[in-house]
Amino acid sequence: MQKLLLFLVAISLFGCATTKNIDNSNIKLRYLDDVVIPQNLEVEGTKVGGLSGIDYYDGTYYLVCDQASNPRIYKAEIPLLNRSIDTVLITEVVQLNKNNEFYKKHTPDLEGIRFDAEKNQLVISAEGSIQNGKDPSVFHISTEGEFLSAYKIPEYFTASGEQKPRNNGVFEGIAESFNKIGYWVAMELPLKKDGPKPKIFATNSPIRITKYDKNTRKAEKQFAYKLDGISKLPINWFAVNGVTEILEYAEDKFLVLERAYSAGYGSNGNTVKIFEVDASKATNTLEMENLSKSNYQYAEKRLVFNFKTVKNFLTEETIDNIEGMTFGPDLPNGQKSLMLVSDDNFSSFSDQITQFILLELEIN
Repeated sequence: MQKLLLFLVAISLFGCATTKNIDNSNIKLRYLDDVVIPQNLEVEGTKVGGLSGIDYYDGTYYLVCDQASNPRIYKAEIPLLNRSIDTVLITEVVQLNKNNEFYKKHTPDLEGIRFDAEKNQLVISAEGSIQNGKDPSVFHISTEGEFLSAYKIPEYFTASGEQKPRNNGVFEGIAESFNKIGYWVAMELPLKKDGPKPKIFATNSPIRITKYDKNTRKAEKQFAYKLDGISKLPINWFAVNGVTEILEYAEDKFLVLERAYSAGYGSNGNTVKIFEVDASKATNTLEMENLSKSNYQYAEKRLVFNFKTVKNFLTEETIDNIEGMTFGPDLPNGQKSLMLVSDDNFSSFSDQITQFILLELEIN
């Protein structure tokens, strides 16, 4: 009886922890199509999977693989036929040289990718390996995979920092700034001293989203973003929710992708949402060492898309571990497309898939 009461209390608190109502006043997102690629697909001797980031430029998609033992980038063509995906064609593999001195100090657990059109380079966000003392990083590579340069990150993000970053919870999403002079990098989870990981009940769980200047290679601005709580009570005692991707569509206006996972539900464990975020009135938290002891204003967030509303339209009726998001080409009606990709974790946790999802973006 006591366990039942605890369960009911958790469920009653659940409504306070997550955002449910969709607000389409500024942003409208519509599902158009999805494609699932074969799990056994190999290209140039590598298994295609672990796709944690995606970017688009001039007809080519760049996909980052988060397999730290073999860090690599895939190039792909994903032509659209009217308002649907015609095919997904992986055309090339770009290997990173793990022997580079930089990667020995910063484990290349690659999570986000953007194409720098001005310099014809790729910009990568990587989580490092906090538990092994390896710092997260943001760095440039050539289109052939050669390391070029890195950004200087604030001390509290480092593996030895007193704010204690969470392993597998540091740099995840990356977005070119709207004014083209920098990159925004989002954490997946809060620093330990900033706040707790999200729970099934409401918590104050802030992540830091930091802007880095392209020229100085230093952090120049930051705001705090409050994560939603866990969407489903976990059956097997593991659950997580964090930011997996960001895009800036106007000055201080963002699309933010949150992905929650609760163990015990098989292929139904993921809850994925897209939020519209306004950081124009948010406090600059860059110099704040400990958010739990500071006064600040969060960025405003509004739910604009919940993937559960289109689950039955997806090829395998599965919402998987969606981690990558990019602006794609314009659609025939003049609206912008969004392309998303899921990370199948090489199916190490359950029967996961690599899916590409096409949405239509309308900005009012």
